[in-house]
Amino acid sequence: MIAVLKHELSGYFHSLTAYIFSAFLLAFVGIGALIYNIQSAVANFEYVLGYVCLGLVVIIPILTMRIIAEERKQKTDQLLYSLPIRTFQIVMGKYIALLAVFLVPLCIVALYPLIFAQFGEVYLPTSYGSLFAFFMMGAAMIAVGMFISSLTENQGFAAGIAIPVILLNYYSVTLAEYVSATASGSAAAIVVIAVLLGCIIRHLTKNENLAYGISFVVILAVLAVYLAERSKLEGLLPNIMRKLSLFERFYTFVNGVFDLTAIVYYITVIIFFLFLCVQSLEKRRYN
Repeated sequence: MIAVLKHELSGYFHSLTAYIFSAFLLAFVGIGALIYNIQSAVANFEYVLGYVCLGLVVIIPILTMRIIAEERKQKTDQLLYSLPIRTFQIVMGKYIALLAVFLVPLCIVALYPLIFAQFGEVYLPTSYGSLFAFFMMGAAMIAVGMFISSLTENQGFAAGIAIPVILLNYYSVTLAEYVSATASGSAAAIVVIAVLLGCIIRHLTKNENLAYGISFVVILAVLAVYLAERSKLEGLLPNIMRKLSLFERFYTFVNGVFDLTAIVYYITVIIFFLFLCVQSLEKRRYN
């Protein structure tokens, strides 16, 4: 794993990738600080991080698009599979390298609250609590982008899929106000999600029995609840869309509340998508 980590870090910092990513992230933070902290004379640095969230929708997929897709395109992934290490270690080496690239500009951003504190009252616990949550949210988005990159050998396609997926998550709370809150609408949506989940599992594992079995169990459970107590499904779909939002949980920190459940949710998303990434590579490894 250490060898993969060193190789990835060398590739990022001996090319322009890490520097361009850092430049864009620092530019977003600088513009946000200029608007909120300097022009508007607001002492809350966490508002700047809330502004930068939309920028992550674009720059995170661009950072992750090549992490595995390029290996597949150049056929160098075959060399990785020949190494005496497990697929999990390969994925973790690449993921930690991406976290390091993401962490470098955040170390510079961490100086902003201290600088602003010299010229006014800045509540540092809220600022640094929001910065920690910002890092965890970015780490979850990196895991999502890395999984999408493992599904294709086209970097542009990987970014083109990751950006809409993360953008949909960004606007999920707003869209939740327009989706059906009826029991039948929620049931239909869950059935569609179950079918899509089965297709993903079948693609990753090539195990049709497992894929169809999981989809069938979920659909059967939804039908049972729908027939037995339909009221439990009312408003379920909008509620799920709100709960799955990475960004809405981050805004809790911006409002001054350290939400431990949000951190647990970010860690869960990271583990889930890294697991899917491992399964995707395992499928290619043994094929």
